[in-house]
Amino acid sequence: MDAKQFLAEFGHIANAPNGVQRLREMIYQLAITGLLSQQVEEAESLLRKIELEREKLIKKNKYKRIPKLEKEILLIPGNVSIPNSWVWTRLLDIGEVSPKNKLDDENGSLADFIPMHSISESHQVALVSEVRRWDEIKKGYTHFANNDVVVAKITPCFENGKAAVIRGLKSELGIGAGTTELHVVRLIHKGVLPNYVYIFLRSPYFKVEGEKNMTGTAGQKRLPTEFFATYPIPLPPTEEQSRIVAKVDELMALCDKLETQQQKKRKLQNKLRQSVLQAVANAESPKELQNSWERLAGNFSYLFAEAEDVAELRILISDMAIKGLLLDENSPDSVKNFVEEVKTIKKSKRFAKLKEAEASFDLPENWSWVLLEDLLLGSDSGWSPQCDSEPRQNDQWGVLKVSAVTWGVFNSGENKKLPLSLEPKAEYEAKPNDFLMSRANTADLVAKSVIVPAGCPERLMMSDKIVRLYFIDHRVKKWVNLVNNSSYARAYYRVRATGTSDSMRNVSRQVIHELSIPLPPIDVQIKIIEKLQALMQFCDTLEVKRSSAQKTAERLATAAIASLTGISTLQQEEPMKVPKTELKAPVRLGTVQPSSNTQAPLASLLARHNGEMGANDLWQRFGGEIDAFYAQLKTEVRHGWIAEPTGAQMLEKEAD
Repeated sequence: MDAKQFLAEFGHIANAPNGVQRLREMIYQLAITGLLSQQVEEAESLLRKIELEREKLIKKNKYKRIPKLEKEILLIPGNVSIPNSWVWTRLLDIGEVSPKNKLDDENGSLADFIPMHSISESHQVALVSEVRRWDEIKKGYTHFANNDVVVAKITPCFENGKAAVIRGLKSELGIGAGTTELHVVRLIHKGVLPNYVYIFLRSPYFKVEGEKNMTGTAGQKRLPTEFFATYPIPLPPTEEQSRIVAKVDELMALCDKLETQQQKKRKLQNKLRQSVLQAVANAESPKELQNSWERLAGNFSYLFAEAEDVAELRILISDMAIKGLLLDENSPDSVKNFVEEVKTIKKSKRFAKLKEAEASFDLPENWSWVLLEDLLLGSDSGWSPQCDSEPRQNDQWGVLKVSAVTWGVFNSGENKKLPLSLEPKAEYEAKPNDFLMSRANTADLVAKSVIVPAGCPERLMMSDKIVRLYFIDHRVKKWVNLVNNSSYARAYYRVRATGTSDSMRNVSRQVIHELSIPLPPIDVQIKIIEKLQALMQFCDTLEVKRSSAQKTAERLATAAIASLTGISTLQQEEPMKVPKTELKAPVRLGTVQPSSNTQAPLASLLARHNGEMGANDLWQRFGGEIDAFYAQLKTEVRHGWIAEPTGAQMLEKEAD
């Protein structure tokens, strides 16, 4: 690698997702292969000195041998080149693996205790320890001392890079103990620098192969001692180790600065996007709206650079919709006649104590503010018996959880099985076209609503935390659902909800019925919702494109690092082939909601289409290659964002 090649690839790596972290990994890799320093001395003599020191310690019974591993042959990797002046060796040959601290007088002695959370994933962060009595921690914990080098051996701590050089222990003895999930090496000659061994343990060369060799079940995989002790380590002369350590520290400091600059840039980008979107949302005249929109359109690529940025655009579009800003022309018919008609039909008890709706923003001509109460025949809630924890199966009865109506689409899988000892109450069964909302949830999600789609499963009852609204005219349901889930209604419910914690807030039916609705004529409602759906499909496409661009940048960064170092920073999965099976049943949303900053394009598409789509339709909207689609589907199923299809939903395809 030369400077020209590095500079050519630098931008691809630094600007990719997690680019700075990839730069750090590349620095570790270049360091242990001699590409960050000049070679002057040779390391053979150092290795001989280490061997002599090791023999002395063995004779004095101060070195714990591992005969079984010592017999292992040193297997020099064929895909990694090192300078001729360096040598290949093993941690087992240059240090004591899993050492034990032995004290002549243990009574009352103090030592340091270090749990796993005190070991950082960042470069050479100081350890945080607490002083305890040695006789309390010497058994059942991993031993270490100042200048030992440690690395986490359990998933995900190992993969995340938790490692450290033990230094600065508070106790006078300079020893300690801590989490059992560590591998420890105590170097036996001052010619091997702990900081260099630390760099080796953080390198992709060690980490990638280490991940491949981990054993155990998912979530409890561990790096075997055999791998830790015997995996070949490239060893430079001592003076060169010093130069490498200094250069790595210097480059890591630059990475920290670059990361800080990127974070500042991202914050400025977010503030600018929010400012421009706010200007569009708050425009009070057609001229203001035009100017604000032109500013948005002119900076679109910069303002919506990442997939998660699109969520704010969706909110803006919904806000513009309920204010009548998505249509250039208004209906000549006034909504007032419709409002008067429904008022004459309403005979049920009023939950709302308010008599008149409150205007929160200006409306187009022929629109009106009305209370939700005035559009309703009434409302009811369900039943919450003591249920089994698992979902119902087949034709069993179940009770819907609040999460079934929380995320903008009806999720029938979010239910608990009704015990066979209890009689179901059919009057609480959710039916197609029902308007359901939660009366208890977090501050941000309380009173979210959905419309139950056609073809929803039968025998699912509402819980008592779910409210069903009955409308005088069913044609307004979609409009009210749009308004109720908008940022305007979210702000209303946040103020009116009760509860001492944002993690659980409640709204009464009075609060729900007193929501003021900006109501256009029916024909305008239909046009706006059609326009809204088209714009949301545009958002779907934009989200997928941004996600695809991020993945392309990530792959490019991986390729660039591989070309510079000769090793991939990621374990490469076998390419996805077009499956011999084809999904015939719909793909549905899972039970886990991805966070706002998570790349889940397929779950986002499903959420925009009532939580369910055919696999082929979903692929077409995804817009990527079939391999990329199935890889993304596999990822989102694994995270629970999409429900896993069952075997009965797969159809064997004939061979080509």
